[in-house]
Amino acid sequence: MRWLVYALSPLAILLVTAFLASVLGYGLLRISGDILPLAKVISKITLILLLLSILPLKKYLQFSWADLGGAPKQVFFKQVAQGLALALLTLLPVLLTLYWLDVHVWDDTRNWTPGKIAEKVGLGLFFAMLIALGEELLFRGLLLGGLRRKMSVIAAVTISAIYYAALHFLKSKSQIPYADLTPGSGLALMAEAFANWFNPAIRSAALALFVVGVFLAVLRAWMPQSLGLCIGCHAGWVWQIKVSRDLFNVNLQADSLFLVNTYYDGVVGPLVSGWLLLALIVCCWWAKRRKMVCSCA
Repeated sequence: MRWLVYALSPLAILLVTAFLASVLGYGLLRISGDILPLAKVISKITLILLLLSILPLKKYLQFSWADLGGAPKQVFFKQVAQGLALALLTLLPVLLTLYWLDVHVWDDTRNWTPGKIAEKVGLGLFFAMLIALGEELLFRGLLLGGLRRKMSVIAAVTISAIYYAALHFLKSKSQIPYADLTPGSGLALMAEAFANWFNPAIRSAALALFVVGVFLAVLRAWMPQSLGLCIGCHAGWVWQIKVSRDLFNVNLQADSLFLVNTYYDGVVGPLVSGWLLLALIVCCWWAKRRKMVCSCA
């Protein structure tokens, strides 16, 4: 029964964080005025609070940089580069397949120049790195490492992947006019965001992101101090998706549209799930041949 307490502890932290974000979001808009929708403000504050929680939780768990999976500086940056290469190897074939099947079509309504494309590519990589750094420290560093101290590798990998996938769908789409905001508006949006986990439209995307979480957690579990590899791989995936969404549109009349989830981002979906599962099997086979030790130390 104790393992259940450990498994649900991150959910409790998430609930407290979302509650605080709901209260702070309402207060911020009352002070600053109608600058952004309340749902978006709450979402951003929740993410910031989760990232800020890394430091006190790291201290509470007595985690060092190595415990989070961090390697010495030179090795760390080499891992990031290797992760970017792994991301290209694992996602680029998916994007090329979607283009070949006319699921993704070139956006010819915009005047693309080499300079504009280079700008999209550069900015996309920068923001992808920021996203990957925060999420990997949180999920593959702190969460996976903490769970691994209390349960088996398989359980820790599975639970951390569930949380990773779930957080991507903690969203509310309701727009409350600024004049109608009340102290309880944030809580109502918070409840709607958590209810979105039961939305049937997210299923294929949620499964794909769960597989993504498992893939990254397996990398982290099999190779101690491999957080840099996870960050590079994660950043490379986000980068490719951002660039693809800028340059291409989803063809809603495509025969193979079922391969992606249009509710989420038009990339993640059944094709990503299947391809990454295959990649995971190959990685398992390779690791077995190399006799790699599974650990999160």
